Amino acid sequence: RQSPCLAFRRQERTSTMPPKTQQKSKEAKMAAAMAGGKGKKKKWSKGKVREKVANKVLFEEELYERLKTEVPKMKLITPSALVERLKIGGSLARAAIKELEGEEMIKRLSYHSSQWVYTRATAVEA
Repeated sequence: RQSPCLAFRRQERTSTMPPKTQQKSKEAKMAAAMAGGKGKKKKWSKGKVREKVANKVLFEEELYERLKTEVPKMKLITPSALVERLKIGGSLARAAIKELEGEEMIKRLSYHSSQWVYTRATAVEA
């Protein structure tokens, strides 16, 4: 004698299969394969191309004067800020910051190998 649980499990397992679809003939399969043969190949997109910026690598007289007048008035001075504002290269911006700090025109807030943060030098309180 079977327990009622086993009878229930058997009923659960039996499921109706979907009806069979009509199989294609060999000729139909061959024709479909030949028709889809040489389609156009997918072309890879080039992606978004950023325009190349031509930043200066040396100071010209007029640009050096702008550095001496504009930068000491800026609240936040970082190499990336100088690159954006003056359109100069990163290494030139770092050299300019070192020079301005040497002349005490700007004051260091934070110094890290990857990010330098400076601000304008304020008058010393007496």
